[in-house]
Amino acid sequence: MEKIVTYLEMTDPAELRPSPPVAGLALTPADGASPTAQAVQARVGAPHGWRSTARTAEDWAAHLAEHPRRQYWLLTHDGEPAGVANLEPHPGGDVEVTTFGLVPEHVGRGLGGYALTLALRQAWATEPLGAQSVRRVWLHTDSNDHPNALRNYEKRGLRPYEVRTGSE
Repeated sequence: MEKIVTYLEMTDPAELRPSPPVAGLALTPADGASPTAQAVQARVGAPHGWRSTARTAEDWAAHLAEHPRRQYWLLTHDGEPAGVANLEPHPGGDVEVTTFGLVPEHVGRGLGGYALTLALRQAWATEPLGAQSVRRVWLHTDSNDHPNALRNYEKRGLRPYEVRTGSE
């Protein structure tokens, strides 16, 4: 089966088209080593075949060591874990949204647009690596992700800059 990977970017925080706020939805920092953060990420990725769903404790330790600058954020709705948004600053002022999504029971409840708004605002507020300020926020999605993912990214102001097609 062929997989389509779309890379999207935003090069100015003014390009963000925020979704209306959702009462009770918040983005809170998390420890990437915490069982809660790891479990929520696994639940988000399970329907989409993400590698993080099968990570052992040793795999997580190696992953965390490989990405010491990665920031882990939990999306909560009325205090309940609703999803994740992980950010990683790169040299030159780029910030990558490495992981974003909602747990299955929160999908389809109108949370995705505002959850992404919160994640993108946090990405722009991230301390840049080797630059005066964040110059670009980017991410990628693929055809295995939620069917509304690409549309949500574009509605928030991210624009495609590359599309790759390949076999899985």
